[in-house]
Amino acid sequence: MKKAMIVQPMNGLGEGQILETRTKAVAELERRGYEVVDTYFKDGLAVPHKVVNEPLYYLSQSLAKMACCDAVFLCEGWENARGCRVERAAAVAYDLEIIGHDIPCTGGAR
Repeated sequence: MKKAMIVQPMNGLGEGQILETRTKAVAELERRGYEVVDTYFKDGLAVPHKVVNEPLYYLSQSLAKMACCDAVFLCEGWENARGCRVERAAAVAYDLEIIGHDIPCTGGAR
């Protein structure tokens, strides 16, 4: 089974909003036959004490999970979130399938 991760803005949103969007994305991906790789760190991660940029640390963990994926699902508003833009750029650069809300740009998005 192909695997996909969800790329969604979270900064400034409540957990309810995040989970509602995520639930819809999971349903769509499952409808398309994908297994969803969970990148929602609801309870946080044990951030090493030497980390000085926590958002960047979380992004690195998402990118690590992306390595197990065939596709990414872009949620509405992805283009306004710096981490989502980085995740999309990585997906395009490494030829993952792009599903969901996408704005055409250079780099060969599919």
